[in-house]
Amino acid sequence: MPGRAAGTPTTTADGAPVEVRRSARRRRTVAAFWENGTAVVAIPAHFSGAQEREWVERMLAKLRAQGSRGQKGNGRRRPGSDAALASRAAELSATYLGGRAEPGSVRWVTNQNSRWGSATPSEGTIRLSHKLQQMPQWVIDYVLLHELAHLLVAAHNAAFWRLLAAYPETERAKAFLEGVSFATARGLPAHEDDVEEAPAG
Repeated sequence: MPGRAAGTPTTTADGAPVEVRRSARRRRTVAAFWENGTAVVAIPAHFSGAQEREWVERMLAKLRAQGSRGQKGNGRRRPGSDAALASRAAELSATYLGGRAEPGSVRWVTNQNSRWGSATPSEGTIRLSHKLQQMPQWVIDYVLLHELAHLLVAAHNAAFWRLLAAYPETERAKAFLEGVSFATARGLPAHEDDVEEAPAG
């Protein structure tokens, strides 16, 4: 792409495109996140070519280590379509709920502004807010698994939370979503970066 320093990676280790964004507003921090299947690395505009190469490689390694594109580095893309979301729901049900949660439909919706997800056990339907689509996969998986569990237990009682105990990112995802809600309610920018680091000096 125009402006890319020579030697800067153009793809991730698993073949996803890499975009480098230079920003005059970004002074000290370097960030990386997934956007529509592309690994975006945001760097200060003043970085030299050598600094760009170094930090792009470093931040791509962090994205890969965190599994931000999918579950723990397996390279899975975020489920963008309803069909992909339904497929992911089936995988999560099989992995964490013994396959007992079998929704009739799973889909993204744009009219859910106060909740991240909802389920109607009597109809076997699950709806996830489109606002989740730019969040890390482990957060999407938590919300999806949360709604799958509601197909088995309607209330937020002890039996319900026991169903989610096996998912290793439950507490982390709850904290993440609480932070997003806190920021949104106060008009603060909801940062979409998955990883961010401040260069020394």
